Amino acid sequence: MTRSWSAGEVAGGVLACFDGSEGGRRAVWWAAGEAAASRMPLVIVWSLEWEPPRTQGEVSAENLDARAVIESTQRELELAADDCRSLYPDLTVHTAMPDGAPEVTVTQLAEEIAPAMVVAGASGRGALSRMLLGSTVAYLARFLPQPLVVVRGEPAPPDAPVVVGVDGSGTSVRAVEFALTFAERHGAPVRAVHSWTDWPLDIYATAPPAQAGLYHVDDTVQEAAREQFEQAARGHPAVAVGWEAVTDRPTHALLDRSEGARLLVVGSHGRGPVTRALLGSVSHAVLYHAPCPVAVLRGEAESEEPTEAR
Repeated sequence: MTRSWSAGEVAGGVLACFDGSEGGRRAVWWAAGEAAASRMPLVIVWSLEWEPPRTQGEVSAENLDARAVIESTQRELELAADDCRSLYPDLTVHTAMPDGAPEVTVTQLAEEIAPAMVVAGASGRGALSRMLLGSTVAYLARFLPQPLVVVRGEPAPPDAPVVVGVDGSGTSVRAVEFALTFAERHGAPVRAVHSWTDWPLDIYATAPPAQAGLYHVDDTVQEAAREQFEQAARGHPAVAVGWEAVTDRPTHALLDRSEGARLLVVGSHGRGPVTRALLGSVSHAVLYHAPCPVAVLRGEAESEEPTEAR
């Protein structure tokens, strides 16, 4: 790994993923702003994924093409770092250029420096950007213990709200705290959205009377989720907060209300025994389609594989 800093120097900072794409550049700028606002160092990482596999240490004078790639990548990485220093003169910026797939290198680097968050762009280079999002960003969203922010859309105005999905789950607790802390740091309001079903609405319209009991259960869940949010909000009295409970699919409710938002915050898994599916239907969907940056958080003690219902 090409770097001139120690893990202790950057521990708890912001880790930004860069690949030379425009989406990656916007992610680095967003990360720089967050690091500056939090008075934390910024580390920009560009993973060199070779085909065929090759390490920088094996590049010789006889392999001029590979050496040119490394030197060009290093220059572009340093230019991105210089841009961040120009935007935020007091910001400490470091770079890293490890060999390997970003799923591996970013995960290893995050384990080493324990960043406050990891930031990535919504798309990579060229026509494969959607596949790159699916393989790299979705992987990081599932396995990183740190918050993952995926930068999407255009910059929002300073007074734009932070939208957070609240469902009463363990990951929701962490998502709410992240949203409130972020909003407090930036002087933004928080809008909590609780959607208590992901059944299609046409199914509700034709549900038999025997299903009516579900409404009582969900009222209880809604009350517990609201209390969870209000309890967390009391720890951030300077943040203006709002609560909205809707009968809608969570994906639709969150995407609709995140239009023009500063940030959308969700937990990586929802409630109940189908957490694996909820990652695909909610967290994965907003990673692809949200009109604003998205923060995805896993629970503090969440295992890599959800426990099956018994």
